[in-house]
Amino acid sequence: PVQILSCLGGKVKVEETDLKPRIGFLYDVLSRNISVFINATREQDSGQYMCSVNVEDDTIRLDKNIGIINLTVLVPPAVPTCQLHGNAVVGANVTLSCSSKKGKPSPMYQWQREPPTLQVFFPPAQDRARGTLKLTNLTLEMSGVYVCRAENQAGSKNCSIVLEV
Repeated sequence: PVQILSCLGGKVKVEETDLKPRIGFLYDVLSRNISVFINATREQDSGQYMCSVNVEDDTIRLDKNIGIINLTVLVPPAVPTCQLHGNAVVGANVTLSCSSKKGKPSPMYQWQREPPTLQVFFPPAQDRARGTLKLTNLTLEMSGVYVCRAENQAGSKNCSIVLEV
C-alpha cells in the first residue's frame, strides 16, 4: 500500500504520487467527514483504497478504524473499426467485424442495417462479444450501409461499412 493523503494535527499532506494534483479531502477535516475526491479519473486509478482513522488517545481497534473500497474506473469504447471479410458477390458468404481498442468493461457490439431497409441482427448471425456479423448466401438486396455500435456502461461509439453485393 502507498499512502496518498493524510491529515495529522489538522495539517493535510498530499504525497508525491500521480494523484497529487487530483486528490483531496472533500470537506474540512475538522468537520469529521473525511470523504475524498479524485478529479479527472483515469483507468489506472482503479484499485483498492483504504482509509485508516486514528484518533489521539483513543484505543486502536484494528477492525474498527479501517475502511476499504474498490474503485473501478469505467472507460467508454474508442471509435471501433469496421471491416469486411470475404468477397461480396451473389451467393457468397461474408463476415463483418467490429472492434474497439479501448473500453472497460469490454464493449458489446450491435450490428444493424440502416434504412431504408432497417434490419437488426441476432445470434447466431451476430456475435455481440466478438463484434462479428455473418451474412450468408448474399443477394443484391443485401447491399446497404451496416452500422456497428460498440457499447458499455460508460458510453458508445459507432462505425459503418458499405456493403455492395
